[in-house]
Amino acid sequence: MAADTAPTVCVVAPEPQLTIEIETDRSREAPEIHLHPGGQGLWVATMARSLDAEVVVCGPFGGETGEITAHLARSRGLVVRTPAQGGGGTLLRDRRGGGEPELVTVPPQPLDRHGIDDFYSIALVGALESDVCVLTGNQHDVGIPPDHLARLAHDVASSGTPVVADLSGDLATAVGREAIAVLKMSDQEMVATGVADDDSVAALRRAAEAWVADGPGAFVVSRAGDPTLLVTTEDAWTLTTPEVSTVDHRGAGDSMTAGIAVGLARGLPLTEAVRLGAAAGALNVARHGLGSGRRGEIEAFAARVSVDELGRV
Repeated sequence: MAADTAPTVCVVAPEPQLTIEIETDRSREAPEIHLHPGGQGLWVATMARSLDAEVVVCGPFGGETGEITAHLARSRGLVVRTPAQGGGGTLLRDRRGGGEPELVTVPPQPLDRHGIDDFYSIALVGALESDVCVLTGNQHDVGIPPDHLARLAHDVASSGTPVVADLSGDLATAVGREAIAVLKMSDQEMVATGVADDDSVAALRRAAEAWVADGPGAFVVSRAGDPTLLVTTEDAWTLTTPEVSTVDHRGAGDSMTAGIAVGLARGLPLTEAVRLGAAAGALNVARHGLGSGRRGEIEAFAARVSVDELGRV
């Protein structure tokens, strides 16, 4: 990447989601409706764009709601590439009472065999045209088996494009066998899926070291309000952000993933890329709006993130 050009990031988003939220306009005490491009992949993409990366999102945006989601994504400066078949999901949430009750969740239309092939081609080309590729997961059945995502990770990484994967469960197990740049997971996911015995730093580090022994170059563990853990085959570090009051905790991990990806796309050292990711995730909880933020504020905050080497065990 040339010094005067923006980094390019490809986000593979198997489950884009149209999020419809009903809230109260407190100035008029009347209901108002907001439409957002949602789902893990689009939250990652939105934050990467906020960090001034050029972002391509590859995912199924078919059907009526998929077309709306794609339009909203493009209005945020994202480039959307989609297979001919398959649609994203929809979530309707009523937040007028201060909570987040989900009234209706419509799962996406799963891709068939031809749709999967089309999705693979679009994602592969998009990734190879970018400085970094981010693989995100899905909550519902989208028709894409774990070994398909692992094949994509293998082919992209083998072609020289670094891969950052934010996955858990079967997807993480499959993709985590490949020589990707970074695998990220939350401590809660690691404990819930049996990857780690408990959420102590020692247990999380042992689990991460087992993964990087024959797969990813680095393993990042997001730990909510606790320091982020970064593990490689050579060493381990904790990254601590200044304390921030939480407005909305959702999307912090996805913002962290975006920051890491953009940092690597800029050519930053691994610890500096994770520092940027930690700052993006921490500041996101202080805002309304998932994947939202400003580059200048995030970079200034990143300078206050401390990086402490744990050393070899």
